[in-house]
Amino acid sequence: MELVLTEEQLLLQQTAREFVAKHSSLKRIRALRDSRDPQGFSRELWSQMSQLGWLGIVFPEAYGGAALGYADLMVVVEELGRGLMPEPLLSTVVLGGGALTIGGSAAQQQALLPSLINGDLLVALAFEEPGSRYDPFHVETHAAKTATGWRLTGTKAHVLDGFGTDRIIVSARTSGGSSERTGVTLFLLDAQAPGLTVERQWRIDGRNAAVVRLDGVSAAPADVVGAVDEGGALLASVLDRGTVALCAEMLGSMTAAFDMTIDYLKTRKQFGVLIGSFQALKHRAAKMYIETELARSAVWAAHQAIDEGRADLAHFASLTKARCADAFVLIANEALQMHGGIGMTDEHDIGFFIKRARVAELTFGDAAYHRNRFAEVHGY
Repeated sequence: MELVLTEEQLLLQQTAREFVAKHSSLKRIRALRDSRDPQGFSRELWSQMSQLGWLGIVFPEAYGGAALGYADLMVVVEELGRGLMPEPLLSTVVLGGGALTIGGSAAQQQALLPSLINGDLLVALAFEEPGSRYDPFHVETHAAKTATGWRLTGTKAHVLDGFGTDRIIVSARTSGGSSERTGVTLFLLDAQAPGLTVERQWRIDGRNAAVVRLDGVSAAPADVVGAVDEGGALLASVLDRGTVALCAEMLGSMTAAFDMTIDYLKTRKQFGVLIGSFQALKHRAAKMYIETELARSAVWAAHQAIDEGRADLAHFASLTKARCADAFVLIANEALQMHGGIGMTDEHDIGFFIKRARVAELTFGDAAYHRNRFAEVHGY
């Protein structure tokens, strides 16, 4: 496994880094949070990201994509993480678009993927439920068979970028018990469908999330993504890709928090000397650097596993999430502490990273969940 970016990826990284620096300073993130912007991101920047080709990196050329790999997407996502950019690339491209690419019908792909790649269509994935505690197979939302299709009833929680989306892919139980791995079906629904309501939520990091309620929402056979009763395996595959992509974002964020802390250690003086000269802080900074580089190795390996079509992707996804969750929380905590009293104030930007670390840690399962999943994958 090569842990070196190609010449093309280095160019992509430079472009993404310059884009983030020019268009999305942390002042912008603060303004979005303070204004309680209902969308939570910029449609204009989203359109520019589409024009740069980023939304189509992993999609086939037949739909307007670039037919590259997740290792290339990783380069962009990491840079977006550096700037804490809230644009819905994870939810629309990796989760929604991933579900359509892996399990969608030819008609669904032809109708939706070009608009998604052009930045005109947003797609969210609603799979979590109250009380499910990271388990994607705990599905109580029910899809009752009707003469013309199905009628969906239930509640979905923590839907990433669910407010303002155009389409929502919903997991519902079509057979079996509430926690069985089989009997789950994915349905593609219009966000404006009768009986479907979306309640906006703000997470502590200011990101867009939603509660989606389904009260007898109608779905036709053409709305099924994948096969009836077999959506669990499709959902697991999509979530593994989403977990790996989230880890790339976390890597970018922890790297930015580390760089910000090192800059502070080089400029802040106490007792007439730079605090970066204190041995104890040097040791803590070294620990932060080591954790960042270990996370980087795991992130790169996981993205390459996706591109190689590895059967053990679940192994890489859980290993990487456990590593990145621990590392990001540690680095954010250390960054805050080494900034001292000013780091505790809302006026200082370092606080945005500790908030994002807490949310990212819990998204798709925390470190403890993924260590346990890793053990189960290996038969322990």
